Amino acid sequence: MTPLKMTTITAKAAPANPVKPAAKPAAAVSRPAVRTEAGSGAKTAVKRSTAGSGSGAAAAGPRLPGNAPKSKKQRAEGAKRTRARKGTGAKRRGRPRRWRKRPGDQAVSALLPTDHDQQDGMPPRDNYQENAYTAGYELGLYEGGELLLEQAMPVNMLLPEVTLREVIAMGAEHIRHLCQPLLDVHQVFAEMEAAIAEQRPCSVVRLGDGELLTLAQEGVYDAATIQREGGFLPYAGVRPPDLNARDQLAESVRQAHIVGVPLSRRKHFQPLLHPVLRSHHLAPAGMRLTTSAVNYSLHQAGLLNTLLSGKQLLIIGNVAPALAHVLSQRGFHVSGVISPVRGVDDVERVMNEIRGSEFNLALVSAGIAAVILCTRIARELGKTALDFGHMADGIVRGKYAL
Repeated sequence: MTPLKMTTITAKAAPANPVKPAAKPAAAVSRPAVRTEAGSGAKTAVKRSTAGSGSGAAAAGPRLPGNAPKSKKQRAEGAKRTRARKGTGAKRRGRPRRWRKRPGDQAVSALLPTDHDQQDGMPPRDNYQENAYTAGYELGLYEGGELLLEQAMPVNMLLPEVTLREVIAMGAEHIRHLCQPLLDVHQVFAEMEAAIAEQRPCSVVRLGDGELLTLAQEGVYDAATIQREGGFLPYAGVRPPDLNARDQLAESVRQAHIVGVPLSRRKHFQPLLHPVLRSHHLAPAGMRLTTSAVNYSLHQAGLLNTLLSGKQLLIIGNVAPALAHVLSQRGFHVSGVISPVRGVDDVERVMNEIRGSEFNLALVSAGIAAVILCTRIARELGKTALDFGHMADGIVRGKYAL
């Protein structure tokens, strides 16, 4: 027999009827060996550099294109391209590992769009994170509302076309007798105006999530929970754990003339209010309450201009200089400015400055410290003080026109 000769493949024009190579076994990984040049029938062999190839590699004889061993760098790049292809595909199989073996997985999966939905014009699942968020939101909305209504319905009874909102509204009417009425904005305005005219003390303070979390220390929440849930407290003027700030704040709420409380039922607002008041032995029935948004309500009701007109205004807080400038331009009389206020620990220094000021209405925008300052201004100096909050920022930025 005549021995077979090894022939080196070079870049030549492809024959008119090229012979297709035999298919490789299924277990073998197919890799493209040649690249077709656009506009021509020529095929060029793809060169692959082999790590450590040299004279020894050359001595082994020529290799067919596409079968040359890959270097470590090339294998890594190939794996990267494979991951990229998998990551950009529209179709994703299975659920993320973090969803496995958790309640509600099937409900979440049912809410995610399917391939059939995409064919019918639904948005593709390219943005997987957004779809997961939407599915989680819809599931939470169902389990926090409609599911509770399902469970409360009598057995074997079909509810007619009544929305959950309508059911809640009808139920709220039946518990009206349990609700405590709040002072409306006109009553708060009249109380402040009368106190200024009669030169008697009046403090209007407001409780938000910052004040309630401060009051909740070691009474409702432990230190670890406060640290986790109250990451914004240092910005508001308290660095937990700070039980001294908690006790000062509780005493100020106890002595305030009018206390604004949140109507929002988010986690650290109204749901936290009653446990906090109970932990400090404060009975809501014995307090004069209004909404914690009373500072905004005064403006919305058209009463803020009247309240500020003809008064000697003392502006307190970090934004006080800018607010004083705007108020002066609008024709209001600003008799003093105290700034900055560096949290609850700075209250004593600020009070010493306030004692040397002439005013009959103080607007205090100083975070959690504002509650303490307003109460002390009324109690120690016999003046009227309003916890002005972020209303000051809104006026300075032009959001609220005077």
